[in-house]
Amino acid sequence: MRFSRILFGSVIFFSAFLLFLVEPLAAKQILPVLGGSSAVWITCLVFFQLMLLVGYLYAHWLTHRFSRAAQRNIHIAMLAIAFALLMVQSHLHPGMQSAAAHPVAAIFILLMASIGLPFFLLASTSPLLQVWLSWQQQNRIPYRLFALSNAGSLLALIAYPTLVEPYLSLRHQWTIWSVGFACYAILGFILARKMYASAPVTVPAPADEAIGETETSSRRQRWLWFLLPMAAAMQLSAVTEHLTQNIAAIPLLWILPLAVYLLSFILAFDAPSLYRRWIVVRLLVVMLASLGYMLTKTDMTLAIGISILFFLLEVFVACYFCHAEVCALRPRRASEATRFYLLLAAGGVAGTFFIGIVCPYLFAANYDTAIAFAVTAALALAVTWRDGWAQRLLWSTGTILLCVLLGMLHIAYARQSLIEMRSFYGSLRVTQTNSPPQAQTVRTLLNGAVQHGIQWFGPEFHRRPTTYYAEDSGAGLALEHCCAGRPRNIGVVGLGAGTLAAYGQPGDRFRFYEINPEVITIAQHLFTYLRDSPAQVSIADGDARISLTQESSQHFDVLVVDAFSGDAIPVHLLTREAMALYQRHLAPGGIVAFHISNQFLNLAPEVALLASSANMQSRIIDSPADSARGELAASWVLVSNNMDFFQQPEIASVARSIPAESGLQLWTDDYSSLLPIMKWLGH
Repeated sequence: MRFSRILFGSVIFFSAFLLFLVEPLAAKQILPVLGGSSAVWITCLVFFQLMLLVGYLYAHWLTHRFSRAAQRNIHIAMLAIAFALLMVQSHLHPGMQSAAAHPVAAIFILLMASIGLPFFLLASTSPLLQVWLSWQQQNRIPYRLFALSNAGSLLALIAYPTLVEPYLSLRHQWTIWSVGFACYAILGFILARKMYASAPVTVPAPADEAIGETETSSRRQRWLWFLLPMAAAMQLSAVTEHLTQNIAAIPLLWILPLAVYLLSFILAFDAPSLYRRWIVVRLLVVMLASLGYMLTKTDMTLAIGISILFFLLEVFVACYFCHAEVCALRPRRASEATRFYLLLAAGGVAGTFFIGIVCPYLFAANYDTAIAFAVTAALALAVTWRDGWAQRLLWSTGTILLCVLLGMLHIAYARQSLIEMRSFYGSLRVTQTNSPPQAQTVRTLLNGAVQHGIQWFGPEFHRRPTTYYAEDSGAGLALEHCCAGRPRNIGVVGLGAGTLAAYGQPGDRFRFYEINPEVITIAQHLFTYLRDSPAQVSIADGDARISLTQESSQHFDVLVVDAFSGDAIPVHLLTREAMALYQRHLAPGGIVAFHISNQFLNLAPEVALLASSANMQSRIIDSPADSARGELAASWVLVSNNMDFFQQPEIASVARSIPAESGLQLWTDDYSSLLPIMKWLGH
């Protein structure tokens, strides 16, 4: 018996490890298809939760509908098919040209075609093997194996950004994972054979009554089996979305909230005696109140380390509360185990689906975190209702205040807003004010809380470039001194408000590349930079790399790479292959201008490596803020093999060489890691 528990536990642990190792791996390889959008991971999370539900449904169906012999044969056949498909098919091919137009469908198709069946079987392993093992243990449900499963998942999530991503290319990662799945399939075959050899061929009548476990779950319990995991999944998705949209769409920041989420599962199911409701609910009140207050302060910024820790602490407390409460309500009957896991998974799907898919289409602004907080408070009210009037009053008040917060956010977002738009690529808003007075009218394009373009409409300012594109910025100097008075051919990756078109002169040609169609609509109708420019202006919609790959050489004198969403960066625009593509589109002596202003990432050394790999020179130019002219502090790296350009007095006086940093590796389409360039302690 002890050997069986060890064998079953080992397979459950290994399957969970493989399951959560492939999640960041698959999502990372999809990122370039969709412009590095942070929403890629949230959509992937919906897919993973859905496949987890399908896996649990398969386990429930298999153990309730078929004899043990049939279960063995069906499961062995499924393992064989999955193994064969994995061996004959190639992995993800992130080159779907229509992906930008239908991003959610594209992600689901790519994931289903590449890892769908193997992922589904890995997801079914824990509930299926727990039921099989319970037959050898007088129908006692081994819930601790669920904690062991989550421990395997957590180990994979820790290993990926620390041991896998920094040292292995994507191709090698896929090879190792495929070998791991082959080992899992062999172990699954051995277990299925062992179960058949050691148990009766037919399914025995449920033995719950025989061991005295006649209590069945109530309707309230079953609803909470669904609703509590739903709230935890909403917390996970909303916090992950916040971190990846405002810091970076990288596996590290996908993994941290998910690791905390799994840790809460482990503690709840492996050590339920440690849970003290009276302590956790007080911590939960403090965290919801604190972050609720932060949501109302859209201009508040914290160092990356503090910000991440604060949000991770909140999501841990909330998820631990939800998972510990659902563990306390777990069934005692073995026949209800798969139903319990099924509702647990269904709640996870509902929570991630609502945040990741429904909210971007239901709401024009981003209320996701506030909604997750309100739902958590409402469920805390339901769970603690029987604890007396003090808890009822506390959580009734908390739920009402968080609903009021939603209304306040709606009012705040609507105030001074000309338009609010939200899609897969982010939440956009255009505000209009009359400050400062000399600007007369000011319009600002915001992606979340981050400025993506400002235009002053006063007579002397309406064609003046603002924010990061001032005349003394790296981009402004490159455009001013690239071409010695002749007409210029300029490419811009990232449209924003179209500010750079303000530099256009008669005879110039400006071509913008923009993946978000809503940004194009806003720039054309609510800002005048594009239509007022005397230059010839054109816009290519879709991901810039895909568009540039399809086009013949554009012979750009300057190619501006400014496709960052807040402080999140599309890494696929900063790889060796991307640099080679930029070179193909440059005129002789042309310049690539990288906008690297970023609170959390020190991109300059990595761009310098790119320049060196392409046999080009790089210089960094920092420009100061000037509030009287609407100009923000900006950092640009100019890359060119034209030494005459760098030696011009206007450039040489402000440009600096970029010091090399040890430990950095050149990014490629097959390798990237942001850990070495993160600013953990401040801006």
